[in-house]
Amino acid sequence: MVFKRRDRRSVGRAALEALYPRGGWSRAFEYVKHRLRRLPDTPSKIGRGVWAGVFAAWTPFYGFHFIVAAVLARLMRGNILAALLGTFFGNPLTYVPIGVVALTTGHWILGTSPTGDIEVGLGGKFAGAGRDLWHNFLAVFTPETAHWDRLAVFYDEVFLPYLIGGLVPGVIASTVVYYMIVPLIAAHQNRRKKILRNRLDKLAKGPTPPADTSGPPR
Repeated sequence: MVFKRRDRRSVGRAALEALYPRGGWSRAFEYVKHRLRRLPDTPSKIGRGVWAGVFAAWTPFYGFHFIVAAVLARLMRGNILAALLGTFFGNPLTYVPIGVVALTTGHWILGTSPTGDIEVGLGGKFAGAGRDLWHNFLAVFTPETAHWDRLAVFYDEVFLPYLIGGLVPGVIASTVVYYMIVPLIAAHQNRRKKILRNRLDKLAKGPTPPADTSGPPR
């Protein structure tokens, strides 16, 4: 297959590269920037796609950010590939601060307060909800009774505040990135057009005739 990896990665190596890709995060960000600049679309459409991707990173739909970004980009008539690249705004380096800001804002808007420290308890509540989901799935095929306690805690203290609290900072972050990236993409595209125009002009003029070095006749 054309896109099949030559070296098979173990599960541990795949998980490690998801947290810290080969070459580091700076190289990954450079790759995303390079791909954004070379997308064959207008700067405004690319910017709207990036807006959708960055906003999706502020939602609690972990594992589905690509889908959320693609749907938003479709509704906004933005570039879908740019939206997928924009989701890299959410990564292991930013998930914690994004989660803390979204949860703090959400609890403030809802007038509630989380139990325990947000940074410490967030992972435990995600894990508890996952255990309840797995247990309830198995309960469909076994005599076990479904449990909803940890899922209810997760919804009340994490999902709903995260969803509500991520709206305002998500819109702000997405809009800031949009107004930063559109002029850069426009400048890059104009520069590429100018280089292409110069090359076409040179081809249209044809090869430069060699200089006459024979000199005047004696």
